[in-house]
Amino acid sequence: MEPILQADAQAVIDSFANEDVYLHLETTNGAYATHFDESFFSVGAYIRNAFLQYELGKIVGTGPFRVGLKLSIGWVYAEGLTHYEVDEKGRLLMAGLDPAGKLAVALQISKTPFE
Repeated sequence: MEPILQADAQAVIDSFANEDVYLHLETTNGAYATHFDESFFSVGAYIRNAFLQYELGKIVGTGPFRVGLKLSIGWVYAEGLTHYEVDEKGRLLMAGLDPAGKLAVALQISKTPFE
């Protein structure tokens, strides 16, 4: 993955608009953090292969970035994104990595289900 180039990432987000896509969205601040520090409040969210269509996608900020996907019935939103790539399967993979390089948030869009 490479650091996000906003204009390039926006073009990829636009290419998936108004198409049936599968979404992976994940957040974590360290699922095992409480194992090392019982006072640490660990949270996370995870959804994989949500089948949807968005009419507008927008990446904003100066880094870390925010991505919002406007659905016909609401929004999907991810904040803290720092890196991205389009993989060999044509999927947009975006991640927010903390200063130690650990995953904090992932937003991925694909025309086929994630395995």
